[in-house]
Parts: sequence; C-alpha cells; structure tokens
Amino acid sequence: MVEILLLVGIAVSLFVGFNIGGATTGPAFGPAVGADAISKTGAAALMAVFFFVGAWTIGRRVVDTLGTELVTDPAVFTIQTSIVVLFFIGGALFVGNYFGVPASTSMTAVGAIAGLGVAAGELNWEVMGEIAIWWIVAPIVGFWVSGMIGRYFYTRINEWVAIENTPGPLLEIDRSGSVPRPITGPNTTRRELAGAAVVVSIGCLMAFSSGTSNIANAIAPLVGVGVDINLLIVLGCLAVAVGAFTIARRTLDTLGNDITDLPLTAAIVVAVVSSIIVTGLSAIGIPASFVIIATTSIVGLGWGRATRTSTIPDVARGESSPNVSVGALKAEDPGEEAPAIGEEEPEDIPSAADLFDPATTGRVIVMQNVVPILSTAGAYATFTILFQVW
Repeated sequence: MVEILLLVGIAVSLFVGFNIGGATTGPAFGPAVGADAISKTGAAALMAVFFFVGAWTIGRRVVDTLGTELVTDPAVFTIQTSIVVLFFIGGALFVGNYFGVPASTSMTAVGAIAGLGVAAGELNWEVMGEIAIWWIVAPIVGFWVSGMIGRYFYTRINEWVAIENTPGPLLEIDRSGSVPRPITGPNTTRRELAGAAVVVSIGCLMAFSSGTSNIANAIAPLVGVGVDINLLIVLGCLAVAVGAFTIARRTLDTLGNDITDLPLTAAIVVAVVSSIIVTGLSAIGIPASFVIIATTSIVGLGWGRATRTSTIPDVARGESSPNVSVGALKAEDPGEEAPAIGEEEPEDIPSAADLFDPATTGRVIVMQNVVPILSTAGAYATFTILFQVW
C-alpha cells in the first residue's frame, strides 16, 4: 500500500514539474524565439539543461527550506500529506491557467505546506516570517531597479542589444565536410549574431533561475517524507523537460506571457533583473515568485520610461531638459538617434496608462496573491479534517 501511495506521490510531483516546464519556457526563451535567434526545439533543449543546472546546484537549498525547515517536525510529511500538498500546488497551476494568469508555484507551495504546518501545530513561524518579508521586499527592489534602468539607461541599452533582422537564416549547417558544423547565414551580420547571443544567454539565465526556485515546488514534500533528493531532482527535471518540449510550444508561439509581449529590449531588462533577484533569493534558501517580481519590474520599467527627465549621457554633457513623459516601453529604432528629451512630438508621447494595461496588471497581482491564500486556507481546512479522521 505504501509503495502504491509513493508512486502516486511521484506521479503528482511529475505532473507539477511538467506544468512548470510548460509555463516557464515561454517567458525564458520567448524573446529569443520571437527574434528568430533560436528554434523552439533548441529553446526546449536549453531550458532542460539550464533548469537542471539551477536545480542541482542552488535549487536544493530551497528544497531544504520547504522540505525540512518550514515545519519544526519534518515527520508531518507523510506520503498522504505530501500527495495532498502536491495536489494543491497542481490545482493552483490549473486555476492560474484557467484565468490566463500563471499562478506562483513558489507562493502556492509555501502556502500549502504552511497550511499543513498550522493544522499540525508544527509551522516554523520564524522561517515563515523571513520568507514573507522577502516576498514584500523583492518585488519592490525589482520595481525600483527596473524603474531606474527605464529612466536613465533604456535608450542606450536598446542601441546596444537590438537585433537587426536580415533576410535568411541566422545560422546554417555546413554538411560539406565529414562532420556537419554550424555556420552563419549568408546575410548574417556581426551585430545580429551578437544580439542573438545576448537574448539566448538571457534565456539560459532565466532557465537557471527557474531551476533554482521552482524545483522545490515539485519535489519538496516528498523530500520531507525521506525520498532521496538527488533522485527527485533528476525526475523533476525530466518532467520539466517533457513540458518544455510539448506544451511549452504554445507559449513560445505567443512569446509566453506579459513579460515577452514587451519590446525585445524591455523583455531583456525585465528578465535580467528578475532572474538575478530570484537566483539571489534561492541562494539563501528563499522560494521566490518569478512572475510577481517580473510583473513589478515591468511596471517599474514602464514608470521609469514614462517619467524620465534626462538620460545619464545627457547629464554628462551638461544638457538639461524639462520634465516630460517620453518613449516609455515603446520600441525605438536603434538605427535612428533618439530625439532630445523635450523635443518629441506631442502625439509621440504616450501617457503612463499606455505603458501597460492597468486592468491586466491588477488582475495578475490579485490572482498571484489570491491563489496562494486559497491554497493556504484550503490546505489548512483539509488537513484539519484529515487529522481528525486519521
């Protein structure tokens, strides 16, 4: 009987990993696929590799936090309770997808385990408090860092990293020799190749950061039961890879989610800021929500672009300008010199409301907080009833 329950638990864990792979591949490699810098198959392969690297290295620290430190007595994790916890995590993914808003698996996982801990009287409130504080601080940091980049550096970054698409493939396979080897396309420029390398590298960084934080959401409850963590990391990453090669193709078709709907330069800025924050938190064992941090980074970047009064190079040249709203997240042509601040045509100056849809932003933030609350309350009620039965 125990063996059957363990297999059920592993199956549910793999289902969670499958959904993680499907949900995170688009945001990670959407910009690269959209810019024709890499194929969907190549994106899935890189997602699988770098997710595994992140999970195998830093990710086990977050697994320890959720599987052993969030509760004072890891014995509360049994096969039965682990299945219930994983059920709530998988259910949260379904709810988020149903409403078109990716649910935070990290927050939902913590909520489900916290519900178990409270019901059993074994929740480590000190660890829970530390996690909650970082959940408040991290999005604020993402907002302000992205805001400062948008206000002072965005135009220059856009000139550095923009990809100039030329006719024909970026890379081709030379089969003239005994061993096929990749070569640049006939029209590929160095700038185009460098830009492609940038967006692919950013995707790898995002995949790595996803592995550091998200692997725990799929396997931590089973680690608490006593299943070997190395085995679970391998199985969880295989499930993520399957999701990346299958259901993630749909998200890659539309460049994933709100992050990759941005202009390419904005997507890169948001990805870098969010990935660094998530990886840093994972390094100290804090499960972090990439989607929430990325959402606040998007808003911060838009706010910075809408309110910028000057750029750093302008100030260095001793130039000054009136306080106006310009450019925002609107893509700029890297081949043209940006108009001087204050000299834009009025019709080219969008309002702050044009930068992002307030209704969509509000829906994302609300759902990202409501789903974990439902998970916590649902898990607490469920375990309270189950403990009375057991």
